[in-house]
Amino acid sequence: MRWAKAPDFADNPSRADDVHAQTVRDQENYLDSRLSPVECRTCGTCVLVRKNSFKQTSVQWTSKPADSCPVFREGGNSATSDSCQRMQDSIDHAVMEGILAVPDQ
Repeated sequence: MRWAKAPDFADNPSRADDVHAQTVRDQENYLDSRLSPVECRTCGTCVLVRKNSFKQTSVQWTSKPADSCPVFREGGNSATSDSCQRMQDSIDHAVMEGILAVPDQ
């Protein structure tokens, strides 16, 4: 028995190519585009950030947090809490200063 979460469009190669192309565009949009570097104002750790709205923030660490962030290194956060308040304050400051753009809603 074969089960697939999504159709593979094996019988329609043109549709499969279209789906793949859209997947590549989605990956660029959601994972790579509009990322801006933001440096922690306390320790200097740099992360990549994208604001999709005032409430939603995407953060990509460019290194292991425990290797670059003293809060993580000190055990102040764990796998269930993947944020540093100092970094969040730095991101908020970048938004207030206009360094990090928030798209119009």
